[in-house]
Amino acid sequence: MISMFRVGFARPTRQPDTNDFLPSRMTARRLLCVIGIVLLSLIAVSANSHTAFARTYTALIVDGDTGQVLHEYRADQKVYPASLTKIMTLYMLFDALDSGKVSLATQMPVSRRAWGQAPSKLGVQPGDTITVHDAILALVTKSANDVAVVIGEYLGGTETKFAQMMTSTARKIGMKNTTFRNASGLPNRGQMTTARDMVRLAMRLRNDFGDYYHYFSTQKFTYGNRTYGNHNNLLASYYGTDGIKTGFINASGFNLVASVKRDGKRLIGAVFGGRTARSRDAQMKKLLDQAYMELKKDGDIIPPRPRISPEEKILPADTQLLMAKANSANEGQIPGHIDTDTIVARIKPTSGGWGIQVGAFSDQRRAQEAVLTAARTAPEILRLTRAAVQEQESDSGVVYRARLIGFGAEEDARSACAALQRQNMACIPVVTPGDAG
Repeated sequence: MISMFRVGFARPTRQPDTNDFLPSRMTARRLLCVIGIVLLSLIAVSANSHTAFARTYTALIVDGDTGQVLHEYRADQKVYPASLTKIMTLYMLFDALDSGKVSLATQMPVSRRAWGQAPSKLGVQPGDTITVHDAILALVTKSANDVAVVIGEYLGGTETKFAQMMTSTARKIGMKNTTFRNASGLPNRGQMTTARDMVRLAMRLRNDFGDYYHYFSTQKFTYGNRTYGNHNNLLASYYGTDGIKTGFINASGFNLVASVKRDGKRLIGAVFGGRTARSRDAQMKKLLDQAYMELKKDGDIIPPRPRISPEEKILPADTQLLMAKANSANEGQIPGHIDTDTIVARIKPTSGGWGIQVGAFSDQRRAQEAVLTAARTAPEILRLTRAAVQEQESDSGVVYRARLIGFGAEEDARSACAALQRQNMACIPVVTPGDAG
């Protein structure tokens, strides 16, 4: 060993080359290539795993009155709630309102921590205050993270303590698999929930604080000089929707809890893991449509009708649109002509039902055009209705009333009219007579 040590420090005849201590250049390149491939593979596997987790799809649809499960897919799989967290934040605020701890006019201070939250936010400044009323609307429409923290700090002292209160309340109302870490839903690995728990929360919120539930149907909120629209697209695109909340962070994908009431029957659903807001909304609509079909068993609701009903020879509005296009193409030599005898059958509506009237005309063709215009204007709202041009004798002659019928309740007909009136269309709710000739 000693002789070797000495040799190591003797004057070398030449300067050692780096390659004396490394594999050949070709081998080194190959080694680097292998290492690069391994690293890229690990990154790809990690990315794919993250993507799969980030888009964990779960769903649940229940009867909002009985809790009966109508559809579920991995409803107990733990997922990130994102801004659905704010449903619990509002539940806590509604509880404070109900108990008298706060009023709608109560001013809540904005801290520097609240101001510093990541978007989406309202932009309130440190030292400002915001009323409870405005805070509710800011969460429902804008999904404002800064305002969620304002609420948490006001009710809990700190947001951390408020999150503990939220989790405790979740346990009390049966949300067994939910843990909250903040008031907004901003990313936190410890903040988890399930589709079943979120549906349970939506049901409890309506049952426990029904006086405040109407806030979730707010479509626009003006604060300062800006107006904010509601992120819940179903309010305007899916007939009967009256709440409740959307959510998104990268780790969860696009989430939605929705509440819909048609013909006196309420459904509540949750969908997690959409890749886009549009695909999430489309999936929710599909599941709700299927659920309403199932509920026809005991005559609970008027179910969606088939494309053509052989028994009653009634054509739904969407089918009429297709036929009108076909007829127009075949009858191009007669500009503006529509074969109303083919497209619309004079029908005998169910006694005591509700419909809407979009005009009364002396010409049958104009009445038919009014029905088709209404169907084009609000296809989602009127997709389950039946079109009717009803002929009626009057002192001045024959009147053709353009109607869409099949609503089970007055409130449904009035909601449909409100939607059409927002598009500057004339509309009135009507009781469909027992005998329409």
